[in-house]
Amino acid sequence: MRAAVMYGAGDVRVENRPDPKIVQPSDAVVRTLAACVCGSDLWPYASMPATGTGRPMGHEFLGVVEETGADVTGLKPGDLVVAPFTYSDNTCDYCAKGLQISCRNGGRYGFDGVDGGQGEAVRVPYADGTLVKLPVAADSALLPSLLALSDVMTTGHHGAVTAGVRRGDTVLVVGDGAVGLCAVIAAGRLGAERIVLAGRHEERTALGREFGATDVVAERGEEGIARIRELTGGVDKVIEAVGTRQALDTALGAVLDGGTVSRLGVPQYEQGPIGPAEFMRNITLTGGASPARAYIEQLLPDVLDGTIAPGRVFDETFSLDRTPDAYRAMADRQVLKALIRPWPLTHPRGERTSPCST
Repeated sequence: MRAAVMYGAGDVRVENRPDPKIVQPSDAVVRTLAACVCGSDLWPYASMPATGTGRPMGHEFLGVVEETGADVTGLKPGDLVVAPFTYSDNTCDYCAKGLQISCRNGGRYGFDGVDGGQGEAVRVPYADGTLVKLPVAADSALLPSLLALSDVMTTGHHGAVTAGVRRGDTVLVVGDGAVGLCAVIAAGRLGAERIVLAGRHEERTALGREFGATDVVAERGEEGIARIRELTGGVDKVIEAVGTRQALDTALGAVLDGGTVSRLGVPQYEQGPIGPAEFMRNITLTGGASPARAYIEQLLPDVLDGTIAPGRVFDETFSLDRTPDAYRAMADRQVLKALIRPWPLTHPRGERTSPCST
């Protein structure tokens, strides 16, 4: 099969790799219909040391089950499924608590002999516990929004949940990337009355307004904090969706004493401000990696009935062979989130559909 492999910073190649096969009886092989590049993929794209072996890339995908292991009972060949961005057995003590990201038997795509999602097919461990069957046809116009449930929408929702967003709240979302925009959707879905989006890319913040942001703050640093406080007097709930120290400083500067900051962006720092000044403010610092599997079935009905449309964050579609272009376009901020179609729409193993709408 063809799949994307990263060999170092800026070096993504699409190459031939072994076709996935059933290894464990709990496995399934999924033919990928749609995948994408994640903002977190851009961190190794900017800094990964060169390697001779490479790393299969991608952790967001949906597709059709082609084969199942002997122990798989909930899925059959032909089922359309979405994969959360990590696999899990969905039965261990952590999974039972809705923390599938910490599954004792789980793991990440692209590691330990498991395929990445940016390829023509994927071997999915613990298929019954991981994959969620989708009640639509493989040519559904909803595929982009269903793909968003793999990561960005469930991650945005995780930020709103852990921040404790409730009806009538004022919420600050720091970051106008795909996760930040999905956090805007999530905050509105949970009833936030006012949503301030901190971002400076006009096309993205315009989409954020369509998603429900009531205010946009383009200023950064101390100027941005002052503007947020001028608009709101300070906020009780903040969702930080970038992962830089500056974004965290903005969140802590804007939140009121006793408020909550939920971190969604993968931290690109090792140390943060947690000293006496922050201690005296009684700020709750929460968030982390989303247990996407716990949220997919909660959010799925709202995608199916059109209440939310997170697939609008995909603003350009690339063929699998153009995956390196997708990385460059996202790294250069030319594309918000790149959708990848591993199979041409007229290929026998692809789907005869119209291109994904944005």
